[in-house]
Amino acid sequence: MNTTVFVGGTAILADRLLPDARIVCEGETIQSVGSGHDVDLPTGAKVVDCQGQLVAPGYIDLHVHGGLGADFMDGTEEAVRTVCRAHLRHGTTTLFPTSTTGSQAQIMAMIHACQAVSATNNNDTPLPTLPGIHLYGPFFAEDKVGCHSVEGRRAPTAEEFRHYFAYDFVRIATCAAELPGAAEFYQAARQHNCFITCGHSNASWTEMQRAFELGMRHVDHFWCAMSSITSLRQRFGAPMQASMAEFVLMQEEMSTEVIADGWHLSDQLLEFAFRMLGPSRLCLVTDCNRALDMPPGQYRFGNIHDGSWLRSDGRVGWAPDGNSLASSVVGIDFMVRHMFQHTSANAVQAVRMASLTPAERTGIADQTGSLAPGKRADLLLLNSELEVQAVYCCGRRVPDAGQDS
Repeated sequence: MNTTVFVGGTAILADRLLPDARIVCEGETIQSVGSGHDVDLPTGAKVVDCQGQLVAPGYIDLHVHGGLGADFMDGTEEAVRTVCRAHLRHGTTTLFPTSTTGSQAQIMAMIHACQAVSATNNNDTPLPTLPGIHLYGPFFAEDKVGCHSVEGRRAPTAEEFRHYFAYDFVRIATCAAELPGAAEFYQAARQHNCFITCGHSNASWTEMQRAFELGMRHVDHFWCAMSSITSLRQRFGAPMQASMAEFVLMQEEMSTEVIADGWHLSDQLLEFAFRMLGPSRLCLVTDCNRALDMPPGQYRFGNIHDGSWLRSDGRVGWAPDGNSLASSVVGIDFMVRHMFQHTSANAVQAVRMASLTPAERTGIADQTGSLAPGKRADLLLLNSELEVQAVYCCGRRVPDAGQDS
């Protein structure tokens, strides 16, 4: 078995920085992590000199749709591999392919393609680990569809969602809490050990409480396509109702996520979310579309044939009206850097929100999410600005990733 030792860098652990770190990896697994003088250098090991660099765990993206011209909803193995390769170069070593609104046949094709790629993933062509999919669309509220195709949204029915859960590859399951059939959806998702979320929803506190009792523990992209006191006033009249945001902030078991691309949320809102929730309840996600690493222009969001249109200006996606945002076009490395540079989050906290926190929330923290013995050897070499210099996936260097490749 190949032994690789990372020496001389500062390791970003779950709770602190470890200067002069020595990280020993045997094949795909981290064997030991310690200070240089505490860990012996195995005979014959390949040594990676990390002097002057930070060594971080690979990033985990809970909410990602596409990249490099492809979308998971294209429903082909080629599209899945294209998106995965694109995000791997940005430091994402584990991701949950995320569906949009669309037909049942399109979602089934997406599940089959992702499951096939996950089953055949090997070190010959490094790709991120795919623990399962994020069943995101199609169960959105009609008035909170956002940039997704309106024609493809609907309320959940057991007749439909039982087909998705039957493949035992749905690991994150989203549904707007106020929809008819939501309770049955949450119950089925709980039976299949999914991380249950509420998104694209105009739910009230009362509806959120019912969902919480059924296992819902997360809200998708905070402040985006979700209820507010104002939207609930329009729905219920007087008295004003507490919204999803208040429920998340008050309920300590709840977590949420932010798109920290500098466009979806102001730096003040990112700071507020970080200060109110902390790094163990706040995840960084990309919510990225197929325009990642592509030139500005018009792109489909969702399926290549009938997904909704968006326009990328190279910084963010815009809906056709030119006023509404339509997903991000940057990788998770950008999100981590933005939180580090524009909020009070330090490097340890910024990295945690893109690694250990999503791993804990989705139940895979025993496999990945931090630099610890027994976990996958998914490592990033970063400079002082948290820019990715090199990516190691399952112990192997990704050849086309990092600024020095």
